[in-house]
Amino acid sequence: MPFDAKTMLPLLAPALLTGLLATASLQTWAAEAPAATPAPQFPLRDFFASPPQGFFRISDGGRWLSWMQPAVGDGGPTPRRNLFVQTLDGSKPTGQPRQLTRESARDIANYFWKGDGTLLFQKDFGGDENFHVVAVDAVSGQVRDLSPYEGARAEIIDTLDEDPDNILLQHNRRDKQAMDVYRVNVKTGAETLVARNPGNIVAWLPDHAGKLRVAVASDGVNNQLLYRATEADEFKAIIATDFRTEVSPQFFDFDNQGLYLLSNRGRDRKALVKLDPGKPDLEQVVYEHPTVDLSGASYSRLRKVLTVAEFTEDKQGRHSFDAATTQLYARLAQKLPGYELMLQASTRAEDKFVVAAASDRTPGTRYLYDAKADTLSKLADINPRLPEAQMATMQPVRYRARDGLEIPAYLTLPVDRAPKNLACVINPHGGPWARDQWGFNPEVQFLANRGYCVLQMNFRGSTGFGRKFWEASFGQWGLSMQDDISDGVAWLVGQGIADPKRIGLYGGSYGGYATLAGVTFTPKLYAAAVDYVGVSNLFTFMKTIPPYWEPFRQQMYAMVGNPDDPKDNARLAATSPALHVDRIQTPLLIAQGAKDPRVNKAESDQVVEALKKRGVTVQYLVKDNEGHGFHNEENQFEFYGAMESFFGQHLKP
Repeated sequence: MPFDAKTMLPLLAPALLTGLLATASLQTWAAEAPAATPAPQFPLRDFFASPPQGFFRISDGGRWLSWMQPAVGDGGPTPRRNLFVQTLDGSKPTGQPRQLTRESARDIANYFWKGDGTLLFQKDFGGDENFHVVAVDAVSGQVRDLSPYEGARAEIIDTLDEDPDNILLQHNRRDKQAMDVYRVNVKTGAETLVARNPGNIVAWLPDHAGKLRVAVASDGVNNQLLYRATEADEFKAIIATDFRTEVSPQFFDFDNQGLYLLSNRGRDRKALVKLDPGKPDLEQVVYEHPTVDLSGASYSRLRKVLTVAEFTEDKQGRHSFDAATTQLYARLAQKLPGYELMLQASTRAEDKFVVAAASDRTPGTRYLYDAKADTLSKLADINPRLPEAQMATMQPVRYRARDGLEIPAYLTLPVDRAPKNLACVINPHGGPWARDQWGFNPEVQFLANRGYCVLQMNFRGSTGFGRKFWEASFGQWGLSMQDDISDGVAWLVGQGIADPKRIGLYGGSYGGYATLAGVTFTPKLYAAAVDYVGVSNLFTFMKTIPPYWEPFRQQMYAMVGNPDDPKDNARLAATSPALHVDRIQTPLLIAQGAKDPRVNKAESDQVVEALKKRGVTVQYLVKDNEGHGFHNEENQFEFYGAMESFFGQHLKP
């Protein structure tokens, strides 16, 4: 799905929660690149249609290959992304593929294997994000809802690799603001309470034996890492921090005594550390990147060793801890040169892997790699409709904000067009405490194919660049965060790339807020704008957050502002676009899901109503069966078709 429906989620995890600076190569390119014939336009559906096959996984024992593909379900004629399986003979799929699920209302977004015979996925209804966890038997096709509770949200905590029948699952059936933990049998659905949430627990972590021994408690501003030696013991706090300091447990050491964590205690960047719970103030730094945060770490279940630490500079990177992992990636890189590689699944024996090979110009190909035979078998091209050679390149760039802060960004130029005086689309990301990354982006490629240059900036507050860069966003919605976006426009114009009269603005979620703020507070900067499920009124937004976000309300007050605090009230009023619609002159297209639990439909309604009263051009697209971002393919086609016509009319690429 081209729009990430989780774009607002990172802001709620506890602490996870114009001088011109350009690369010389870009300046040379801009000065010397000749005009040429533009690349052919590809149909809109080619960019946004579900893959004919994708999301490949392999069962723990290597018995099954699974994937998702569009297929008709039981309740309607529209194909939705459903689960398929096929038996494996070694590394060779054999027999006929079988459709396991028959979902008809919405695509399945993702799924996991439980052992060698059960698949697990989550589903919600109309985008309300009250997810149910569902189990499917790979042999019989029997489907069982493991959390059949209306209005409750369920999530998988751990698939319990050492337990063939059970998983750890949390849901808020008892209290909409608190997630209790249950051990649930995937074959019968029987559940046993493991831990009752006292109301302040926001994360849980089991050890490798499936025993729940770590939790994170938060009042929204102050966090505690809780630990117990056994499930019979009481949780006790071993580390206390404020939300600005992250101490995020990843997994236990392999003797189930020590803990691996991502931590920025006493440092600007998150590092991988090891901790003895009996000596919580002594962190052993395992790996720290010199310039950026670590984003995660992985280990081998089979060999019981750390394998990689992950990070993103301009592109994604990894640090390998052991020779076997280093050799594995080296072999794959030799077979698939020039692509970013990711291991998406493996057997428990770690002898077969699903490998993704992709780049900025293609979502790539998926392969089955047999490590013992050192053979690579192609499974499928993710989007065979778009030729890689005719897609645009995404180039990392840097520019200076007006206060001197360096802003990392990505620039995509249309293929075979001179980078001079172009119509351009500014595309700030959602979150806002998230980040854009280098790689294939169907929205960006679609816009570039239509003749636009696209600039995506990691404005202050974007994650991955250290604590100082993140904290620079506190209290800055509509202020310096917005200036970073405006300064990106100035950089494009200063480089001669953008025609200042043909600049558009498009974003979703927080990016939608930035879109509304851009046309409200800098009304002459943009010729057209598209707001996708964006916040418009910081007062009403704070009052309509989902109940399961309640533990983080105080953190949001600290990071965004407290509507009830006189010191913040005036700033929130000054930076809420809905309260200043009289300033908006730019033509707007607004898209909204009626069941959005994060950005309530009223956020869009109030802007549309006020603009229509003033006679300002506004198109409004509402889908009753969608939430925070359009999930269903037909709704995506309609939205991007409306965007194409809208930008085409006002920006004339």
